[in-house]
Amino acid sequence: MNKSHGSPWDRGSADSYYGRPMKPHYWPNGTGHGYQVTREDMTPQEIEDYYDGYAWNEEMGYKKVW
Repeated sequence: MNKSHGSPWDRGSADSYYGRPMKPHYWPNGTGHGYQVTREDMTPQEIEDYYDGYAWNEEMGYKKVW
């Protein structure tokens, strides 16, 4: 599984960390660079990776302290 910056897994874990709702997406060129791929253009595996990253962070309990 690709866990690089901007990957579906990375974005899922980041959304969980920042307390954002689940909204599958990723950035092929790294977060904030190039273009964002949203759920309707993601493969089933990319969507699963996003949810895996979100679930992993929820399980670990890593949360941004505001």
